[in-house]
Amino acid sequence: MRLLQLLRRPSTSTKEGVTVVPKGYCAVYVGEIQKKRFVIPVTYLNQPCFQDLLSQAEQEFGYYHPMGGLTIQCREDIFTNLISQLNRP
Repeated sequence: MRLLQLLRRPSTSTKEGVTVVPKGYCAVYVGEIQKKRFVIPVTYLNQPCFQDLLSQAEQEFGYYHPMGGLTIQCREDIFTNLISQLNRP
């Protein structure tokens, strides 16, 4: 549960009514139908397993991100399991 709290923590500020993601992080929207917003470290984007997930999502669903952040159409549990693996020392 701690992982979900960490990933879903609110962004620290807003600017002109727009939520600002902290420096070094990016917003990711995850879900097959209902999208949930996660804020993850940008360093995760360089990880091979994360790049595999992005590649699979692009092949299956295209590369269209209408929500203003990276959109990954996969099950939330798959995403959180991947992030759990990346958080391990």
